[in-house]
Amino acid sequence: MEQKIVLITGGSSGIGKSIGNFLVSKGYKVYGTTRNLAKYPDFNDFDLLELDVRKIASINEAVSELLAKEGRLDVLINNAGVGITGPIEETPHEEILKAFDTNFHGPLHMIKAVLPPMRKQGNGLIINITSIAGYMGLPYRGIYSATKSALEITTEALRMEIKDFGIHMTNLAPGDFATNIANGRYHAPVLEDSAYKEAYGKTLTLINEGVSTGDDPIQVAHMVYGIIKTKHPKGHYKVGSFMQKFSIVLKRILPDKAYEKLLLNHYKL
Repeated sequence: MEQKIVLITGGSSGIGKSIGNFLVSKGYKVYGTTRNLAKYPDFNDFDLLELDVRKIASINEAVSELLAKEGRLDVLINNAGVGITGPIEETPHEEILKAFDTNFHGPLHMIKAVLPPMRKQGNGLIINITSIAGYMGLPYRGIYSATKSALEITTEALRMEIKDFGIHMTNLAPGDFATNIANGRYHAPVLEDSAYKEAYGKTLTLINEGVSTGDDPIQVAHMVYGIIKTKHPKGHYKVGSFMQKFSIVLKRILPDKAYEKLLLNHYKL
């Protein structure tokens, strides 16, 4: 069988790196991306391309480089993302736009860049890494939830638009996994004179604890591998603890006020 070519955005660390290493072990040819290639002179897990999902020219250059080397692209995994926390009222709007640029507009730019070559070859698979947080509006994570929710819904539409081209698309929503996302996350500062000081401070502590005590991202890699091996992927997949996945079910069946109360109790608000 012909070796499949996989491109993973944000592949130099965290979930992306875990996915890349696992797919290499399964015989795939993997390319990861990073915004600054110079920061990884000793990276040899798989090939890295310099790519910034916020810049269309950077995307086109990297995709062209990959196609020149391999002649095809079988799987795109839109994994690059950033975190953002804070009271929405106090979050600088430029930071909100930055989060959407990376988590929503970035994947769309990637999709637009790879659809023509995938359509030409008559097949392909696009996996958008979203988040269980995208299924609900979480206090002090509302913007992050919105970016991931937007990608989930857009994928639903795109799946139908590209169905006649032999190209499949799906969402994979992880829960909390042990990664370095907290290091690059934008935190709106906990202001001394803020009306949200106490509540936001407590929630921020819980959010950071969730990342540091999260599960091994190899679980996400296993799920990605399973999706790639599936002939006709579903529109949505989730990976995480039982309660994280069950929280989505609860939102569907509980009245709004009851579900909101559950979230408030979880965050001790």
